Amino acid sequence: MRFPIAWRLGLVLVMVGLLGTGLTGYFAYQASREQLVNASEARLQTATHVLMRQVTVALNDVKADVRLIAQHPQAARILQRSTPGFQALSEENVAKLFEGLMLVHPEYFQIRLIESANHGLERIRIDRGMGGLLRISGDDLQEKAHYQYVFETLQLPPEGIYVSRAFINHETGAHAGEGRPALQVAAPIRDTRQRVIGLIVINVDLQGLFAQLAADLPPELKLYLANRRGDYLIHPDPSRSFAFDRGQEARVQDEFPAIAALLNERPNKEVHLVTTNLASAPEALVAAFDQRRILGMEGGDGFILGLSQPLASVLSDSKQLASITLGIVLSFSALTILLAIFLARAFNRPLYRIVEEIRNFAVDGKVGRLPLDRKDEIGELAHSIMQMEKQINHQIEDLQRQQEMLDHLASHDSLTGLPNRRMFLDRLEHALARAKRQNEQLLLLFIDLDNFKIINDTHGHAAGDAVLQAVAQRLHDLLRESDTAARLGGDEFIIMLEGTWDDAQIEQMVLKVKTALAAPIPYRDIELHSGGSIGFSRFPQDGSTSSTLVAAADQAMYHCKTARR
Repeated sequence: MRFPIAWRLGLVLVMVGLLGTGLTGYFAYQASREQLVNASEARLQTATHVLMRQVTVALNDVKADVRLIAQHPQAARILQRSTPGFQALSEENVAKLFEGLMLVHPEYFQIRLIESANHGLERIRIDRGMGGLLRISGDDLQEKAHYQYVFETLQLPPEGIYVSRAFINHETGAHAGEGRPALQVAAPIRDTRQRVIGLIVINVDLQGLFAQLAADLPPELKLYLANRRGDYLIHPDPSRSFAFDRGQEARVQDEFPAIAALLNERPNKEVHLVTTNLASAPEALVAAFDQRRILGMEGGDGFILGLSQPLASVLSDSKQLASITLGIVLSFSALTILLAIFLARAFNRPLYRIVEEIRNFAVDGKVGRLPLDRKDEIGELAHSIMQMEKQINHQIEDLQRQQEMLDHLASHDSLTGLPNRRMFLDRLEHALARAKRQNEQLLLLFIDLDNFKIINDTHGHAAGDAVLQAVAQRLHDLLRESDTAARLGGDEFIIMLEGTWDDAQIEQMVLKVKTALAAPIPYRDIELHSGGSIGFSRFPQDGSTSSTLVAAADQAMYHCKTARR
């Protein structure tokens, strides 16, 4: 039986139409999936980079604590064996300092003062036990001269800091720290003749440290940490963490082959990498990794830190688009069959044009000229395709808005480099929590620059920017590492000072800030003079929340500026 040419042409048109719609749906869906994966990779890369910077900041804080204790005069006096009464008093004071640090830092599970003599005997040791802090004394103090962290620290130059590789703590009698992943940070203690007479060691709970830093991450994000050889230190599956300590092998490059590129880079180079693992894992993952060398770490080692998210979670938003695309494909197929049966010859050309435009959409993301003026099914099809384009473009715009939101969440002021309002308020909340928990005080200094508008109007915004940058640098130079200076916006700055401050200390600090602000600022061939008005508030005297403290300091600054006028 022979089929008429119209039927055969109709059959060809049907096949072409089905093929065109299938390809359109496939490429549209794939394009949407790719956009979602790219957006997820960008978010993970940003989060990983920020988390790695937080790790660096946290380790620098540990180094600062070790250096502070090592330079404490009473620590040296203990090792120099002064009179018994003074010796006991010094040991008691240093032990209280250790306990205070461990109360502030829950990730510290042991702090020790070890002398270089007597085979590295521990002189003062505070452990974290299951029920609280324990001071170890008498025969329970151990000799540690044979441990690597002891003899390597004793050989360090002045100002040197020892940071061990990540390891499982197998030292006996370590209480809560025994058998846990740890880092050791140590510094030598020197006498007045600069001879090394001992060392300070802080054992850091590695898993607890990273748990703190990753506490605000969404539950679906999983954390990975590996050393420079690729051995897992932290893994969502605990059985793969520190497998090398049990004589097993669990490496990041085996689970994420693309990580081999990180391991081949120089150890002092920062490298960022994103990968989608579809083959080796039980479920597909989108992951981002960041490598950072830790200054002073044993052997020049560092960390490879990564975050992953299930690909299914990333693509959950594509289900709606898949339904729309499927509906359009089915509608187009049905319409193609009807047109092929009744008007195959007449509608061959416009259908072909539509198919071509749809194919172009899969390439450049735009639909060209369609027969939208037709009042039949082909016109309806053209409008449906335009609607599909709008839906896809809307999805892309949503992804761009999410990316812009991530950029907006940047934590520092782009002009001065100081923390912005968001980061400052976050730090203030944490500082308030610590102050309330430890029954301590907190001081805020609110600064508003004088003559800033005059400088802007007279010398231009570039001069104003130079003033802001100079002020930011001077404030930063005035403060300790534990303090925070931030730019709230415009010519307003704020300083947070932790600890107890009496009136005389506050007056002295305000005078230092005023002196720094009043100093001339070189700009091109002139000097700019700004100065500033300062108001302060204290916790708990002037408020118990961040908003009330900032408002009180702002009001005090306003009264100061008004009085001067």
